[in-house]
Amino acid sequence: MKVRNAIGLALLVASFAALWPGITKPLITITAKISLFGTEREVFRETRSILQTVESLHDSGNDLVAGLIFLFGVVVPIVKGVLLGVALSLRAALPRRYIANFARGISKWAMNDVFVVAVYVAFLSAKATDQLDANLEVGFYWFVSYVLLSLVSLQFLRLTPDWGTSDEESIERSTTSGR
Repeated sequence: MKVRNAIGLALLVASFAALWPGITKPLITITAKISLFGTEREVFRETRSILQTVESLHDSGNDLVAGLIFLFGVVVPIVKGVLLGVALSLRAALPRRYIANFARGISKWAMNDVFVVAVYVAFLSAKATDQLDANLEVGFYWFVSYVLLSLVSLQFLRLTPDWGTSDEESIERSTTSGR
């Protein structure tokens, strides 16, 4: 394995290590307050992780939204990471290329970066009002770490044939070297 791919694999593994706490630990706490007769009272406080949000949406009958968040925020990133790991372990160029292209194709549907921005916008919106307050929790930072590590790992990984050789030459090299 080339050094570039070894670094990419290490970053990919590190991103998976950050993903689990990113989806299970609290992400954001939103608090609502109301002022009555000169005193401020807390009327709402909610702290949720991504998986708790999915469960809450499912329990309230919003199965489509829960399913979409789970699919694009959890399942697709895991499948993409596993496929990239499998592609790195293959010696044959053609299957490696097909798996890598499939992983690239589904990575367009991994909406983690968009999710991070949405949570941050919700945080800023809540901070901008007098009656709402928001705090980013540890899960947010784990999730941001996952997103950044995942993006950087993809910059290091090279799963297609070497530059300067045709696919056929690379495929021929990989099939003859395996004998």
